[in-house]
Amino acid sequence: MYLDKVGGTGGLEPRAGEEVSAASIGARLDRLPTGSFHYRLAGKLGIGTFFDGFDAIALAVVLTYVMHSLDIGLSEAGLIISAGYIGQFIGALVVGALADRFGRRKAFIVSLVVFGLLSLGCAIAWNAQSLMIFRAIQGLGLGAEVPIAGALINEYLGRKNRGRFAVIYQSAFSWGLFAAPLVGLAVIATVGEEAGWRILLGLGALPLLLAVWCWFSLPESARWLASRGDLTAADRYISRIEAESVARGTVLGPVDTATDSPAPRGRFSPAEVFAPQYRVRTVSLCAVWFLTFFVIYGYSTWLPTMYVRVGGLSAASSLTLTIVLSGVQILVVYVVAVLIERVGRVRLLVNGFALAAIGGLTGAVGIGLLGHTDWRLMFAAALVLAMGMTIPAGMLYMYTAELFPTRIRGFATSLCSSMNRLASIFSPVIVAAMLGGALGAGGVFGAFAIAAVAAAIVASIFGIETQRRSLEEISP
Repeated sequence: MYLDKVGGTGGLEPRAGEEVSAASIGARLDRLPTGSFHYRLAGKLGIGTFFDGFDAIALAVVLTYVMHSLDIGLSEAGLIISAGYIGQFIGALVVGALADRFGRRKAFIVSLVVFGLLSLGCAIAWNAQSLMIFRAIQGLGLGAEVPIAGALINEYLGRKNRGRFAVIYQSAFSWGLFAAPLVGLAVIATVGEEAGWRILLGLGALPLLLAVWCWFSLPESARWLASRGDLTAADRYISRIEAESVARGTVLGPVDTATDSPAPRGRFSPAEVFAPQYRVRTVSLCAVWFLTFFVIYGYSTWLPTMYVRVGGLSAASSLTLTIVLSGVQILVVYVVAVLIERVGRVRLLVNGFALAAIGGLTGAVGIGLLGHTDWRLMFAAALVLAMGMTIPAGMLYMYTAELFPTRIRGFATSLCSSMNRLASIFSPVIVAAMLGGALGAGGVFGAFAIAAVAAAIVASIFGIETQRRSLEEISP
């Protein structure tokens, strides 16, 4: 029996004559308000997501010191960076599939253990080859953690608050990106370059403690359990959340059977992401992911250098502008959280890409056509560009997880998000070639504008609005 609030007594009673079914699980979750259960879940997943962002950029922060310490040349450094991204691409696909086959909880813990242990390996690396191997294996965990966590938290959120809460949770990744350079500067200033870069990379092992905590306390997805036929365990999790809600004085409304999910159809099959019902979603999302992060990795990698070589700014001032830009991007994420349930997913995506296109066009015209190479113009164009691209970046994990059924949600989210790893490999190389060629910085901004416009077109034509809709209604 599943439980419902009755009368005004504040107690929970069985609903007579009704058995727990796979069809009722999603509807019961959709009626639940955000409460202490969700905050605890977001706390555990958020710590992992924070360190995912932290570790993802930590090596780039101290790369100069690593190259000097291990006597690594530019070509070897490029291979090490690429090895990490390739590992993340593979990890997203492999562990994402495991999340649908064996559960989100186990896959999340495995990803924490992998990138936690290999962070220690990176910290003790003794040459370029060892660092490359450790970084590649570490990437298997880094590439998997965020999409799996995104799927798990989405599957416990109700339709009315899913977008806002998931975006706020996802900001943990941005905080990790923001914290890494600040911690790196502080550690190196305290203990010196040699010990400093090793300590910074070694801090990525802290998620091992989180993995132990999650082993004993992280819940499995009730929706995933129901899709696998384990209705008893799914009901047990939901009944606890319902009891917590009632204890706070919440009156739970009736289960909305109009949007109940059907009985699960078969088992996990990776090929289903390209079945007729989901093929367009998969391809269009992959395109949006790639275009978004083509721009993001392009400017995040090369803007500091462009400030110095094109804009005439000092290296220290360039780093300051980079930190300011990161801080603004975090603020934008919270603006997205406020707007997402009011404006809708598709409109926010399109508007974000449009804003980014304006920033890119400003840089292309100002630098490329008018010949203004002052860093102030470059920073203004980059600021608008970054604000625009932060909008889709802050919501794509959540939005992607909404568009696929529970039985393939983990793999589908990992597959689409893995396109950002491909973008991270190709974008810096393409931008470097443009900077060194005839197009220069103006051409780079022009390429960013074109990518943003292309993403806006794809999102506007193929985007599916999921605002305040149940996951089962969106993807049966």
